[in-house]
Amino acid sequence: MEKEIINRVANSGLITIDLSDYAPKKPIENLDIKKFLFQGLILKEKEFRLTLKKNDFSIYKNKTVALNCSSNSVLPMWAFMLITSYLNAVNADVHFGTQEEVFQQIFKKNINAIDTDNFKNKKVIIKGCGSVKLTANLYVAITKKLQNIVSSLMFGEACSAVPVFKKISRKNKR
Repeated sequence: MEKEIINRVANSGLITIDLSDYAPKKPIENLDIKKFLFQGLILKEKEFRLTLKKNDFSIYKNKTVALNCSSNSVLPMWAFMLITSYLNAVNADVHFGTQEEVFQQIFKKNINAIDTDNFKNKKVIIKGCGSVKLTANLYVAITKKLQNIVSSLMFGEACSAVPVFKKISRKNKR
């Protein structure tokens, strides 16, 4: 007589979270202020304003934009504000930083927006690898988000999970 194979992982009540599910879905456009500067280095206010006025910001309509400056120029804060005002006019989602920095900012924002109701007093595993580049910053964010909600938090896969946090039961406190 054959024994039925039982999937103990499926029956364990473990919830697996793949952080890559929370990665930004929209592509992020790069807008380098350097292209608006005189010789890519110097902000001359009159020329800067004229160049911005002539620029077609509609290409950023409804897009996520990483606003940054790749040159070693010292720029006044109003320069970033002025460009942001042009981008706001075309309903762009503007963030300061490189494309990668903005990707990480939005990623972290998505993690912080997770509804934790489904994880209350559950055993949760955070997958260790996925299709998206994951930084330590993101693992710190998910740990901060879930630690006081879950009964246990682990890293990796169900077959080889590394315990990160386990809520101490009232019995074990004494």
